[in-house]
Amino acid sequence: MGLSDNKQPGTDLARRRFGSAAVLGAVAVFALAAAGLSIIAPNLGPFSAPPSKAAVEVPLKIVATTSMLADAARAIGGERVEVRALMGPGVDPHAYRQTRTDIARLVKSDLAIWNGLYLEAQMEDFFKDLAKHKTVFAAAEIVDRAKLLGHEDYDGRLDPHVWMDPDLWTQAVAGVRDQLIALDPAGEEIYRRNGQRYLEQISAVAKYARTVLETVPAGNRVLLTAHDAFRYFGRAYGFEVIGIQGISTESEAGLNRIKVLVDMLVERKISAIFIESSVADRNIRALIEGAASRGHKVVVGGELFSDAMGLPGTYEGTYIGMIDHNATVITRSLGGATKKRGMSGKLAVTG
Repeated sequence: MGLSDNKQPGTDLARRRFGSAAVLGAVAVFALAAAGLSIIAPNLGPFSAPPSKAAVEVPLKIVATTSMLADAARAIGGERVEVRALMGPGVDPHAYRQTRTDIARLVKSDLAIWNGLYLEAQMEDFFKDLAKHKTVFAAAEIVDRAKLLGHEDYDGRLDPHVWMDPDLWTQAVAGVRDQLIALDPAGEEIYRRNGQRYLEQISAVAKYARTVLETVPAGNRVLLTAHDAFRYFGRAYGFEVIGIQGISTESEAGLNRIKVLVDMLVERKISAIFIESSVADRNIRALIEGAASRGHKVVVGGELFSDAMGLPGTYEGTYIGMIDHNATVITRSLGGATKKRGMSGKLAVTG
């Protein structure tokens, strides 16, 4: 059962229940004081405080919200970092709230990394306050604004799912590298070398995705998923993307929305739709049943990784494996040609 089976309230209400920004700030300051950490200078970047001039101990303690960000920090940092991800496989970042344990880890870290762009909606006030006292980096906030898509659920905000376009994600990854260099200048050569290798791997999987996805017949390039996490993917690879829910999983899909989508499936003869590892599949099942009642067969094309990667220790539990998996499953399910085990034969059997 996905975490979104237990829906969180709207963001404003959730924040009132969890506590105001002032309370969160008090908790953070208290924890900082308890840990013996000094308050450093004002922000120099988007929600990002500058590193202390004092020497840091290696390995650096890095805490990242999402598994994608943690993967980047591990790949670039190597043995000079210890990385912990707050949100593991199947966790929905849109609804995630920090725990007391999370707060303690974050305030004791050398670097706290979050996506930003309102992805971690319930944690935004906390990170803004933490950035006044700690080195905090909102990785997606540095991506070229001209290349970002608008948020369909909230006016004035942007779609946070930038990792779905590997070429776009490289900007955030480069930002993680630069943060590590700023914190630990002695490791600059290692960070640059590892960073270059990781960026080359991202480039390779982006090229693979483009190659196999281009084999999907033009009429089949419709990607219908649980929520709108794949808009950057669709733009990058020429797919029409339709989410049952909006960009945030907090938005609910009503009966009228389900009916409209069932009509579309029948009229356009769409035969495969996709579930997501971090979103409950009940709406997908409702579409399949609705189409069946109209005499049209629709199958689950596969499970895609959207807001979280696969299990730790697996290939799909890396960013490269995540993109390889998604591209391979989508291609095979929609009539394209690809190897069953993906770009380099490392994927688990995909059907």
